[in-house]
Amino acid sequence: MSEEFEVPSGYYYTREHEWVKVEKDKVRVGITDYAQKKLREIIFVELPNVGQKVKVNETLATIESVKASADVYSPVSGKVVEVNSKLIDNPELLNEDPYGEGWIAVLELLEEIKYEDLMDPDEYRRYIEDLEEMRVEE
Repeated sequence: MSEEFEVPSGYYYTREHEWVKVEKDKVRVGITDYAQKKLREIIFVELPNVGQKVKVNETLATIESVKASADVYSPVSGKVVEVNSKLIDNPELLNEDPYGEGWIAVLELLEEIKYEDLMDPDEYRRYIEDLEEMRVEE
């Protein structure tokens, strides 16, 4: 029996398990429920700096858990206009509420979103189901 992972609608997803929520000319970025469950207990988040510019697939943040350290890659090219400073003292928000209070940063878009490089909820759900099946077969 495979584990259930929350994949809400209204978001776009990456193969590296980040999510993007479009908010007018900005996007909010975080990690998926799948990512936080694989990392387990998150103990530290290194946030980007406000004003920092990132290109698609560049490291936006770094997350450390009791299990591993993982980079969070930017799903879009943008300029960081807001960071979730609550994560500094409460990194566990990424585990508790990855799509809500556990967001990482808000980016102002520097170029149009390449939706063809992102997955909608159904595509992402199939993607993680495939990953889980491959894990079971190993």
